[in-house]
Amino acid sequence: MSLFEALGISGTGLTVNNTWMSAISDNIANMNNAVNPSQPAFQTRYVVARAMSYGSANGGVEVAGTALGSSAGTLVHDPTSPLADKNGYVRMPDVNLGDQMTQLIMAERAYQANLSVISRAMSAYQSAMTLGKNA
Repeated sequence: MSLFEALGISGTGLTVNNTWMSAISDNIANMNNAVNPSQPAFQTRYVVARAMSYGSANGGVEVAGTALGSSAGTLVHDPTSPLADKNGYVRMPDVNLGDQMTQLIMAERAYQANLSVISRAMSAYQSAMTLGKNA
């Protein structure tokens, strides 16, 4: 694997991890959005990634799409809500904050790892350029 392939492959990882963190942020931002029980709840977003071919070598990853959680959500008794039905229920998204925070930590660490690879590859490239000047 060449130095430039390592940069490209890590770059694809950064893109996927950024998309993953954006989906998690969206999930957390919408976790308290109540709707009338006759309406669908906010659907949790899950990023689907797949391996891809990069140049002549296999490597890298790309966003294959987004999977959506259930629109059924959970019914919560909240008769004070203006969105409540005649029985006092609202539909809330089925977003688990603990799960989302775990996913966020994993996405952040993966992002940091890819960024570290890019930083080290660039440092190696700069060192090689310095050696070329001194020869």
